[in-house]
Amino acid sequence: MAIQLKNNKNIERMNSCGAIISQVHEVLSKLVEPGVSTWELDKVAEEYTLSKGFKPAFKGYQDFPGSICASINDEVVHGIPSKNRILKKGDIIGIDFGVFKDGFYADSAFTFGVGDLDNLTQKLIDVTKKSLEIGIEKAIVGNKLYDISKVIQDYVEENNFSIVRSYVGHGIGRNLHEDPQVPNFVLESEKREKSLDLVEGLVIAIEPMVNIGTPDVKVSDDNWTVVTKDGSLSAHFEHTIAITKKGPVNLTK
Repeated sequence: MAIQLKNNKNIERMNSCGAIISQVHEVLSKLVEPGVSTWELDKVAEEYTLSKGFKPAFKGYQDFPGSICASINDEVVHGIPSKNRILKKGDIIGIDFGVFKDGFYADSAFTFGVGDLDNLTQKLIDVTKKSLEIGIEKAIVGNKLYDISKVIQDYVEENNFSIVRSYVGHGIGRNLHEDPQVPNFVLESEKREKSLDLVEGLVIAIEPMVNIGTPDVKVSDDNWTVVTKDGSLSAHFEHTIAITKKGPVNLTK
Protein backbone atom coordinates (compact mmCIF):
# COMPACT_ATOMS: atom_id res chain seq x y z
CA MET A 1 0.00 0.00 0.00
CA ALA A 2 1.40 3.37 -0.99
CA ILE A 3 1.59 6.05 1.68
CA GLN A 4 -1.55 8.20 1.63
CA LEU A 5 -0.99 11.80 2.70
CA LYS A 6 -3.91 13.66 4.29
CA ASN A 7 -5.21 17.14 3.59
CA ASN A 8 -6.64 19.49 6.22
CA LYS A 9 -10.18 18.23 5.78
CA ASN A 10 -9.05 14.62 6.23
CA ILE A 11 -7.14 15.56 9.37
CA GLU A 12 -10.18 17.41 10.76
CA ARG A 13 -12.27 14.27 10.35
CA MET A 14 -9.62 12.18 12.08
CA ASN A 15 -9.43 14.76 14.85
CA SER A 16 -13.18 14.36 15.41
CA CYS A 17 -12.64 10.63 15.86
CA GLY A 18 -9.69 11.33 18.14
CA ALA A 19 -11.79 13.58 20.37
CA ILE A 20 -14.20 10.69 21.02
CA ILE A 21 -11.30 8.38 21.82
CA SER A 22 -9.93 10.89 24.29
CA GLN A 23 -13.34 11.18 25.95
CA VAL A 24 -13.69 7.40 26.17
CA HIS A 25 -10.27 7.03 27.79
CA GLU A 26 -11.23 9.71 30.30
CA VAL A 27 -14.47 7.87 31.14
CA LEU A 28 -12.72 4.49 31.40
CA SER A 29 -9.92 5.87 33.58
CA LYS A 30 -12.53 6.55 36.28
CA LEU A 31 -13.95 3.02 36.02
CA VAL A 32 -10.65 1.13 36.28
CA GLU A 33 -10.73 -0.29 39.80
CA PRO A 34 -10.64 -3.66 41.55
CA GLY A 35 -13.69 -5.82 40.83
CA VAL A 36 -14.47 -4.39 37.38
CA SER A 37 -14.43 -6.73 34.38
CA THR A 38 -12.88 -5.85 31.06
CA TRP A 39 -16.26 -6.69 29.50
CA GLU A 40 -17.82 -3.84 31.49
CA LEU A 41 -15.16 -1.42 30.24
CA ASP A 42 -15.75 -2.61 26.68
CA LYS A 43 -19.51 -2.09 26.98
CA VAL A 44 -19.09 1.46 28.28
CA ALA A 45 -16.66 2.36 25.49
CA GLU A 46 -18.94 0.97 22.79
CA GLU A 47 -22.14 2.55 24.10
CA TYR A 48 -20.51 5.95 24.61
CA THR A 49 -19.05 5.95 21.10
CA LEU A 50 -22.28 4.91 19.42
CA SER A 51 -24.21 7.53 21.42
CA LYS A 52 -22.01 10.23 19.84
CA GLY A 53 -22.68 8.98 16.32
CA PHE A 54 -19.28 7.30 15.85
CA LYS A 55 -18.33 3.65 15.37
CA PRO A 56 -15.84 1.59 17.41
CA ALA A 57 -13.13 0.66 14.92
CA PHE A 58 -11.90 -2.64 16.34
CA LYS A 59 -15.13 -4.60 16.73
CA GLY A 60 -15.33 -7.02 13.80
CA TYR A 61 -11.93 -5.94 12.46
CA GLN A 62 -10.48 -9.24 11.25
CA ASP A 63 -13.22 -10.76 13.45
CA PHE A 64 -11.96 -9.20 16.69
CA PRO A 65 -14.86 -9.59 19.16
CA GLY A 66 -14.43 -6.46 21.29
CA SER A 67 -14.62 -2.70 20.92
CA ILE A 68 -11.52 -2.20 23.08
CA CYS A 69 -8.37 -4.23 23.40
CA ALA A 70 -7.90 -4.81 27.14
CA SER A 71 -4.45 -6.18 27.99
CA ILE A 72 -3.65 -6.96 31.63
CA ASN A 73 -0.19 -7.28 33.21
CA ASP A 74 1.95 -9.53 30.96
CA GLU A 75 -0.48 -9.05 28.05
CA VAL A 76 1.13 -6.69 25.57
CA VAL A 77 -1.68 -5.94 23.11
CA HIS A 78 -4.92 -7.31 21.63
CA GLY A 79 -6.43 -8.65 24.87
CA ILE A 80 -10.06 -9.71 24.39
CA PRO A 81 -12.58 -8.16 26.81
CA SER A 82 -14.30 -10.76 28.98
CA LYS A 83 -16.73 -11.04 31.89
CA ASN A 84 -14.19 -13.42 33.41
CA ARG A 85 -11.29 -10.95 33.40
CA ILE A 86 -11.75 -9.10 36.68
CA LEU A 87 -9.32 -6.35 37.62
CA LYS A 88 -7.57 -6.62 40.96
CA LYS A 89 -5.47 -4.24 42.99
CA GLY A 90 -1.94 -3.93 41.66
CA ASP A 91 -2.85 -4.90 38.09
CA ILE A 92 -2.03 -2.74 35.11
CA ILE A 93 -4.32 -2.63 32.09
CA GLY A 94 -3.55 -1.36 28.61
CA ILE A 95 -6.68 -0.12 26.83
CA ASP A 96 -6.35 0.34 23.07
CA PHE A 97 -9.31 1.94 21.30
CA GLY A 98 -10.07 3.14 17.79
CA VAL A 99 -12.95 5.11 16.29
CA PHE A 100 -14.32 5.45 12.74
CA LYS A 101 -16.57 8.04 11.09
CA ASP A 102 -16.96 9.69 7.68
CA GLY A 103 -14.36 7.45 6.07
CA PHE A 104 -11.52 7.99 8.56
CA TYR A 105 -10.02 6.35 11.63
CA ALA A 106 -8.11 7.39 14.74
CA ASP A 107 -6.40 5.11 17.27
CA SER A 108 -4.97 5.55 20.77
CA ALA A 109 -3.90 3.51 23.81
CA PHE A 110 -3.24 4.17 27.49
CA THR A 111 -2.02 1.98 30.35
CA PHE A 112 -3.70 2.42 33.73
CA GLY A 113 -2.78 1.16 37.17
CA VAL A 114 -5.43 -0.52 39.29
CA GLY A 115 -5.00 1.01 42.72
CA ASP A 116 -1.52 1.48 44.15
CA LEU A 117 1.42 0.07 42.18
CA ASP A 118 4.92 -0.88 43.28
CA ASN A 119 7.74 1.44 42.23
CA LEU A 120 8.99 -0.67 39.32
CA THR A 121 5.53 -1.07 37.81
CA GLN A 122 4.84 2.65 38.10
CA LYS A 123 8.20 3.37 36.48
CA LEU A 124 7.28 1.06 33.58
CA ILE A 125 4.11 3.06 32.93
CA ASP A 126 5.89 6.41 33.32
CA VAL A 127 8.75 5.49 31.01
CA THR A 128 6.44 4.09 28.33
CA LYS A 129 4.29 7.22 28.39
CA LYS A 130 7.35 9.49 28.29
CA SER A 131 8.90 7.52 25.42
CA LEU A 132 5.76 8.22 23.36
CA GLU A 133 5.89 11.91 24.24
CA ILE A 134 9.50 12.30 23.14
CA GLY A 135 8.81 10.27 20.02
CA ILE A 136 5.99 12.67 19.12
CA GLU A 137 8.40 15.61 19.52
CA LYS A 138 10.47 14.17 16.68
CA ALA A 139 7.47 13.97 14.32
CA ILE A 140 8.32 17.14 12.43
CA VAL A 141 8.78 18.00 8.79
CA GLY A 142 12.42 17.52 7.81
CA ASN A 143 13.09 14.69 10.24
CA LYS A 144 13.22 11.01 9.36
CA LEU A 145 11.06 8.16 10.65
CA TYR A 146 14.35 6.86 12.07
CA ASP A 147 14.46 9.82 14.46
CA ILE A 148 11.17 8.81 16.10
CA SER A 149 12.18 5.17 16.38
CA LYS A 150 15.63 5.88 17.80
CA VAL A 151 14.63 8.37 20.47
CA ILE A 152 11.95 5.98 21.78
CA GLN A 153 14.33 3.03 21.87
CA ASP A 154 17.14 5.00 23.49
CA TYR A 155 14.94 6.37 26.26
CA VAL A 156 13.38 2.98 27.06
CA GLU A 157 16.70 1.15 27.10
CA GLU A 158 18.38 3.87 29.18
CA ASN A 159 15.75 3.07 31.78
CA ASN A 160 16.56 -0.66 31.64
CA PHE A 161 13.36 -1.77 29.96
CA SER A 162 12.94 -3.40 26.54
CA ILE A 163 11.01 -2.43 23.42
CA VAL A 164 8.74 -5.00 21.78
CA ARG A 165 9.97 -5.58 18.23
CA SER A 166 7.31 -7.92 16.85
CA TYR A 167 4.64 -5.20 16.78
CA VAL A 168 5.02 -1.61 15.64
CA GLY A 169 3.07 1.59 14.99
CA HIS A 170 1.52 2.38 11.63
CA GLY A 171 0.09 4.87 9.24
CA ILE A 172 -3.61 5.55 9.65
CA GLY A 173 -6.38 7.35 7.79
CA ARG A 174 -8.94 5.79 5.47
CA ASN A 175 -7.70 2.46 6.80
CA LEU A 176 -6.98 1.51 10.39
CA HIS A 177 -3.55 0.26 9.36
CA GLU A 178 -1.68 1.89 6.47
CA ASP A 179 1.89 2.36 5.40
CA PRO A 180 4.36 3.27 6.73
CA GLN A 181 5.19 0.93 9.57
CA VAL A 182 6.44 2.94 12.57
CA PRO A 183 8.93 0.88 14.59
CA ASN A 184 9.88 1.85 18.13
CA PHE A 185 13.46 0.74 17.51
CA VAL A 186 16.16 0.88 14.86
CA LEU A 187 18.27 -1.98 13.60
CA GLU A 188 22.05 -1.77 13.99
CA SER A 189 22.38 -2.01 10.22
CA GLU A 190 19.80 0.74 9.60
CA LYS A 191 21.00 3.99 8.04
CA ARG A 192 19.22 7.23 8.94
CA GLU A 193 19.69 8.69 5.46
CA LYS A 194 17.73 5.78 3.95
CA SER A 195 14.79 6.23 6.31
CA LEU A 196 11.45 7.72 5.28
CA ASP A 197 11.24 11.51 5.17
CA LEU A 198 8.59 12.97 7.45
CA VAL A 199 6.45 15.27 5.31
CA GLU A 200 3.39 17.44 5.74
CA GLY A 201 0.18 15.39 5.61
CA LEU A 202 1.68 12.17 6.94
CA VAL A 203 -0.47 10.78 9.77
CA ILE A 204 0.93 8.00 11.93
CA ALA A 205 0.03 6.07 15.05
CA ILE A 206 3.09 5.97 17.29
CA GLU A 207 2.77 3.24 19.92
CA PRO A 208 5.65 2.04 22.08
CA MET A 209 5.08 -1.32 23.77
CA VAL A 210 7.56 -1.73 26.62
CA ASN A 211 8.41 -4.77 28.75
CA ILE A 212 10.11 -5.03 32.12
CA GLY A 213 11.84 -8.20 30.95
CA THR A 214 12.95 -9.29 27.50
CA PRO A 215 11.33 -7.95 24.31
CA ASP A 216 10.16 -11.41 23.27
CA VAL A 217 6.43 -12.04 22.92
CA LYS A 218 4.06 -14.78 21.79
CA VAL A 219 0.41 -15.07 20.76
CA SER A 220 -1.90 -16.83 23.22
CA ASP A 221 -4.24 -19.72 22.45
CA ASP A 222 -7.10 -17.33 21.68
CA ASN A 223 -5.08 -16.28 18.58
CA TRP A 224 -5.32 -12.61 19.57
CA THR A 225 -3.78 -11.80 22.92
CA VAL A 226 -0.04 -11.10 22.72
CA VAL A 227 1.88 -11.82 25.94
CA THR A 228 5.48 -11.48 27.07
CA LYS A 229 7.35 -14.77 26.75
CA ASP A 230 8.95 -14.40 30.18
CA GLY A 231 5.74 -13.37 31.93
CA SER A 232 7.02 -9.89 32.73
CA LEU A 233 4.75 -6.85 32.81
CA SER A 234 4.18 -4.78 29.68
CA ALA A 235 2.85 -1.24 29.11
CA HIS A 236 1.49 0.41 25.97
CA PHE A 237 0.74 4.00 25.00
CA GLU A 238 -0.34 5.31 21.59
CA HIS A 239 -1.47 8.51 19.89
CA THR A 240 -2.46 9.37 16.32
CA ILE A 241 -0.17 12.17 15.13
CA ALA A 242 -0.51 14.44 12.10
CA ILE A 243 2.71 15.95 10.78
CA THR A 244 2.15 19.58 9.79
CA LYS A 245 4.22 22.63 8.92
CA LYS A 246 3.57 23.90 12.43
CA GLY A 247 4.78 20.68 14.06
CA PRO A 248 3.16 17.47 15.30
CA VAL A 249 -0.58 17.65 16.01
CA ASN A 250 -1.91 15.04 18.43
CA LEU A 251 -5.32 14.00 17.09
CA THR A 252 -6.18 11.77 20.07
CA LYS A 253 -5.01 13.97 22.92
